[in-house]
Amino acid sequence: MSNKVIYLDNNATTAVAPEVFQAMVPYFCEKYGNPSSIHRFGGSVAADIEKARCQVAELLGATYRDKDGNATEIVFTSCGTESDNAAINAALAALPERKKIVTTAVEHPAVLHYCEELSHRGYTVELIGVDSCGKLDMAALKNAVDSNTAVVSAMWGNNETGTIFPVAEISEIAHAAGAYFHTDAVQAAGKVAIDVNAAGVDFLSISGHKLHSPKGVGALYIRRGIRFTPLIFGGHQERGRRGGTENVASVIALGKACEIAGKCLDEEYRTLKKMRDDFEAKLLASIPRIRINGDLENRLPGTSSVSFECIEGESILMLLDVFGICASSGSACTTGSLEPSHVLRAMGVPYSAAHGTIRFSLSRYNTPEELDFVAEKLPPIIARLREISPYWEENK
Repeated sequence: MSNKVIYLDNNATTAVAPEVFQAMVPYFCEKYGNPSSIHRFGGSVAADIEKARCQVAELLGATYRDKDGNATEIVFTSCGTESDNAAINAALAALPERKKIVTTAVEHPAVLHYCEELSHRGYTVELIGVDSCGKLDMAALKNAVDSNTAVVSAMWGNNETGTIFPVAEISEIAHAAGAYFHTDAVQAAGKVAIDVNAAGVDFLSISGHKLHSPKGVGALYIRRGIRFTPLIFGGHQERGRRGGTENVASVIALGKACEIAGKCLDEEYRTLKKMRDDFEAKLLASIPRIRINGDLENRLPGTSSVSFECIEGESILMLLDVFGICASSGSACTTGSLEPSHVLRAMGVPYSAAHGTIRFSLSRYNTPEELDFVAEKLPPIIARLREISPYWEENK
């Protein structure tokens, strides 16, 4: 086994950036005060949290500041899942007479599973389908959103295929019916430009560990003026919108990570897109019967979903692991399931290809040389697995 790790699973989690780690360090043993305390030692920490809040807001294009210069539209949470749940919960509480939720068939489980639970509590949940490229059926969306709809929830960019949804258009449809619009931007934040005002977003979720910040911290954008009912009750933290003492070191880290991402956004987009496109071109030229999944014209720059027909994705991953190559067969939150990805099923990817799908996801720390190495090792791995696959013999 190779001693070097080639990490191509960045949609599952990312390495903490060295600058982000250094920003965290003082908040463990030096600046350890409780930000809710009245003394200056805690008050200085509270001021640092407000700085981090502004850093997050700047990445999202949330320009509003209160009279003290604070970005009050940002609430810190524990993760993207909590942010998703809190947003949907708040929208339903703000429009209690409405009993419908409209979302997509390819959302992250953080949205889909919460909506499934809400369906058992009397809410109607309508799932909007996608085409073979993962593009949302906008006609079906328009037909689904009505006067009984409380919230429309649609992700900014898909975590498996990278397909980007037209969030501004979706927002217009939701607002025309008097509904709120929420977008899960966990995979998009720091990878593509986000402007919550231009897109007409009411709620937006992000997660720290997807953009080189630690696990266990996230944020929720809540458009100013929306009546917000907390998901977690407790103390007065986060202006009464999320109880519990803040995870200070990780909040500081998330702010720093957002600052770095904003500065590097354009350059990283170009770099990751070129690496991914070159990598896919090499695979297509060297391996027969494969397909690239997603909207090839409108994808997150570092996401590549590749289906290898007539073999099992888990077997591919095991043989890649021998060379120290880390990838995934889909969302990390569904790892262990024997069923094909719900995203690929919604796209109509054939069963023989869906089972052999690998997601390669890049970050700023990957290099062209790493991807060349993977492109070199994959063809013999695929050939070897197909030699012993009865499905390949039947379908080649």
